[in-house]
Amino acid sequence: MAELTVHDTNGILRQPWIRPDRTSSGLGWEQLYVSTQSEQPYQASFGGAPSHLVILHLNGPVTVRRGHLGLTSSRTVPPGGLFVHPAGKDLTVELGGPLDTVHAYLTDGLLAAAHDEPVELAEELGSLDPLVENLLLTLDGVMRDWEPSARTYVDHLGHALAAQLGRRHSVRARPAPPTVRGLRAGLTDRQLSAVRELVEQRLADPLPLRELAAATGLSVSQFARQFKARTGSSPHQFLIRRRVEAACLLLCRTAMPIAEVAQRCGFSHQEHLTRVLRAHLGTTPAAMRVSCST
Repeated sequence: MAELTVHDTNGILRQPWIRPDRTSSGLGWEQLYVSTQSEQPYQASFGGAPSHLVILHLNGPVTVRRGHLGLTSSRTVPPGGLFVHPAGKDLTVELGGPLDTVHAYLTDGLLAAAHDEPVELAEELGSLDPLVENLLLTLDGVMRDWEPSARTYVDHLGHALAAQLGRRHSVRARPAPPTVRGLRAGLTDRQLSAVRELVEQRLADPLPLRELAAATGLSVSQFARQFKARTGSSPHQFLIRRRVEAACLLLCRTAMPIAEVAQRCGFSHQEHLTRVLRAHLGTTPAAMRVSCST
């Protein structure tokens, strides 16, 4: 699947009054494009885009007006406020002052996959949603400190964002799915075994969430829910834990250079492995190797 790029957006980010600080361009994100930037005041009209848009205001307050043929809605939006615009709809917008933002553009396929059916987003101006805000800030942080091994994590964040947008920011509120009494929640033994086998085979490589889901025969959203119900952790957490375990084994049982251990276990480089071991185990690769030999 091709990477989603700025050319799949409605064109706001290609305007001269936008100064991007960082984007997901070149990172291989297939159904999600993210950009963090400074914007100057403007008024402009844009055609409908194939992607859905959600904008997080990082500062403010600032007055924003929006509409289709005219500027029919106006609101002073505080920091943390959201601007939501569905795919396929024209947009006229006026920004009343300078503003720092995070833009996230999602494909219709990602939004539908998170709910197993098509979802129509509402047009919103100034709404607040702490979960969406946190997800966008987290995506910005991943983008700023990008590691190729974070690919599964980005997929997880993208689907979580799409799920929340559909639940809280769609035209129709979605009822909770019915439960069936007597059915065990989570993956079956066979499905979990297939996931574990794939993780072992691809431990050194970026592993998109859709490939893990495909191994179970589930959609991505179903897989993420059922995996956590069965294991108590997200697929990304499971993958990181398995990579840490494999790295510790190689550090303790072989004399393999630490940089090679990192590469074989799916970490981008030695420093990445060091950061993860320190965060998860409170130690470093070199210190672990010494402790294993004593």
